[in-house]
Amino acid sequence: MTKLALMLAVTVCASGSAFAGGIPQPGDFYLISRDRFGDFVGSHKLFVKYSDGLTKVAYCRRPYFVRTNSVAWTQIEVERGNVVQIEFNFGRGWRPICANPERQVTLTDIGVEESPADVLAQADTSSEEADSGRNRLSNIGPGFGGNDNGTYHAQ
Repeated sequence: MTKLALMLAVTVCASGSAFAGGIPQPGDFYLISRDRFGDFVGSHKLFVKYSDGLTKVAYCRRPYFVRTNSVAWTQIEVERGNVVQIEFNFGRGWRPICANPERQVTLTDIGVEESPADVLAQADTSSEEADSGRNRLSNIGPGFGGNDNGTYHAQ
């Protein structure tokens, strides 16, 4: 039982830190898509520091680093009738700071000749390939086994 509790605690701690990077923090910049009523549809993060796979761009005269699929996504969202803008997380909400990013940076501007739909389709294929392995719960599941007589509650 102690081994089970320890494994569970380690898993919870490890997963918490793994997901923390994906949670918007005060000071973050995002491309935000909203529908015609102003409701949130989706977002892509903009980065202020370079990392592998990012391209330097400028929106409203401010430099950012962005993924290619984020540029494609802005174009698709506008084609769908949504409004895309850059919004800043100031800690108590989001403040729009730059309108029409899809007009300011296009795939052609960053050297990509494919259509936005093709770029996003390739990104989806890459994600599926990365996810095709066993997920975390499948990997740790055997550690919680050890009793083939049913559930723990039946003991």
